[in-house]
Amino acid sequence: REAALFFLDFLIEDKGYLKTCPSVSPENTYILPNGVQGSVTVGATMDNQILRDLFNQCIKAAEILGVQDAMTMQIQEALVKLVPTQIGEHGNIMEWAEDYEELEPGHRHISHLYALHPSSQITMDNTPELAMAAKRTLEQRLAHGGGHTGWSRAWIINLYAKLWDGEKAYNNLELLLSKSTLPNLFDNHPPFQIDGNFGATAAIAEMLVQSTDQRIVLLPALPEIWKDGSIKGLCVRGGAEIALEWHDGQLTNFIIKAKNELHTNVIYGKKRIEVSLAAGEEAVLSL
Repeated sequence: REAALFFLDFLIEDKGYLKTCPSVSPENTYILPNGVQGSVTVGATMDNQILRDLFNQCIKAAEILGVQDAMTMQIQEALVKLVPTQIGEHGNIMEWAEDYEELEPGHRHISHLYALHPSSQITMDNTPELAMAAKRTLEQRLAHGGGHTGWSRAWIINLYAKLWDGEKAYNNLELLLSKSTLPNLFDNHPPFQIDGNFGATAAIAEMLVQSTDQRIVLLPALPEIWKDGSIKGLCVRGGAEIALEWHDGQLTNFIIKAKNELHTNVIYGKKRIEVSLAAGEEAVLSL
């Protein structure tokens, strides 16, 4: 709430939108049409995406707590005035408010894809056009040498998992292990950065199950090489724990146990099942 209050004070109105100013897209540099290079700007895309999550989460918390005051209304009003994530002329997600040329097209940061991961503002099933633009952004970064540090490669695995591309996610996992992992399994930045380790394990989970408050997607990015397998104890949003098994690339068993009262949809391929469970209740689903 206090973070939201800070940004309500900090944001400026510009061309009908609320924008952060000054703003940067972490560590990246743009080139103006006249050749001048710069980093400081107004309303970098990552800022808008993070604020969209912050404001939505504050509104949700206020709803749960039964708080409806002047500040909550201010947050609601500010939310709709944030700049939406935009697609540039090359079919990619724009990193800045303007469609600038990048100084380093293969930059290790992919900050403007925060909306895809770790956020869920961009998803394959709800925002397919933005998802394809995110895919194009990734392709451009990698074509120019992106992902050359361990943590950046871990982020790329998560991004491909969120794009439901198991083969590319797995290929980048192999690259992380072969090029950016030390013999003791520490991520090699160098000398060491835990982001690559935590990011890789998070990505493996995202390859097997993805969730929002509205739905759970099973085996969204299962690579062909993981032909048979099982997982248990993975937690999903909404307050539930799952276990699943697959054989020959196909789901064979799925169990979900609610920790709290749960209302969600479970998706596997083209199948969708609506699930409602009481706290502590367990269900074995056939999909």
